[in-house]
Amino acid sequence: MTPLTILHLAANRWWTGSADPIIRLLKGLEDRGHRVLLGAIRGDRFEAKAREAGIPLLPNLSLDPRALPGTFFKDLRQLRRLVRGLGIEIIHCHHSHDHWLGVLRRGEAALFRTFHSLRAVKSGWLSRVLHRRTHAVFAVSRQIQIRSLEAGFERDQVWLLSGAVDLQRFSPDVGGKAVRDELGLGGAPVVGSVARLALNRGHELLIEGFRLLLRELPGARLLLVGKGEARSRLERRVNELGLSGLILITGCRDNDLPHVLAAMDCFALMGVGSDESCRAVLEAMAAAKPVVARCVGALPETVVSGETGLLVPDDHPEGVARALGEILLNPERARRMGAAGRLRAEREFNPERAVTTVEAAYRSVLDRQSSYGGSGSHG
Repeated sequence: MTPLTILHLAANRWWTGSADPIIRLLKGLEDRGHRVLLGAIRGDRFEAKAREAGIPLLPNLSLDPRALPGTFFKDLRQLRRLVRGLGIEIIHCHHSHDHWLGVLRRGEAALFRTFHSLRAVKSGWLSRVLHRRTHAVFAVSRQIQIRSLEAGFERDQVWLLSGAVDLQRFSPDVGGKAVRDELGLGGAPVVGSVARLALNRGHELLIEGFRLLLRELPGARLLLVGKGEARSRLERRVNELGLSGLILITGCRDNDLPHVLAAMDCFALMGVGSDESCRAVLEAMAAAKPVVARCVGALPETVVSGETGLLVPDDHPEGVARALGEILLNPERARRMGAAGRLRAEREFNPERAVTTVEAAYRSVLDRQSSYGGSGSHG
């Protein structure tokens, strides 16, 4: 494939949601010889992580949706200069704010958008204007794919882009003893969840399900890994239930996350965040951990119930407790599920596959533009 000059725009500053998939995709495109540029909000962990990966942010782009209107038009002028001056062929947007910047730019660049969540796919006349000027979109789940078609995109404009995971970092060979020793877990059966501590992430449901599980496994432990605004509320709930010694809220464990996952016997996720490909579940599968998950976001497409874990069809704590018990009370079955999850991650969620999908979409649109003799939007 002829190397392309590709600009990704992400109106994001935090290392959460879409951030990791974006950096991973950019590195994959760069490794294949493409010239990759990134615009994002400066001054936080997204910028720091991008620099760690060797992808510096473009200067003179704010991308802050909360800034004054004048900042948007300043960004738009700068984007137009970049498209002309750097010969950008692809603009790939990840959020609504940068999508509008991409639509309003001038130049011949083709415009792409990744929809990281179902709620990002909007309808209405203003959204239709946005969609008509977008050449193709990526959907990180089949739900989002269907919603995109309902919103007016043509079938050949919508590409399913499954999540990807670092298979080397998250390996079954990583040990968890140090984390078990640190947290005083001993040989207890451990359920773990990695997710931002926010009100919509299903932590309360998991806590209630774990409380019921203790009737069968009184020595079990639950690790809630992450940080967020709901931490104090969750701590209060744990204390009210008298479970402060059995449920541990560890805070963010980014640096040693593979070892934290290795300390778990079962991974659980009850809700999706701002990126519905659910990276945390992919990391748990790569680490060969069986997964208990609710049927939300991309989780029904990711977890093969009965093979790589168990899906909980509703939001009843009894169902969560039953699924956790089925795994923790049968260690051999849990081991087989974990091994099957690792194989599925290698086959379906490796970074190379994601980059190949994105490259194919880029080339499809550029070839179509070439055959039409221009860069007019599709639809």
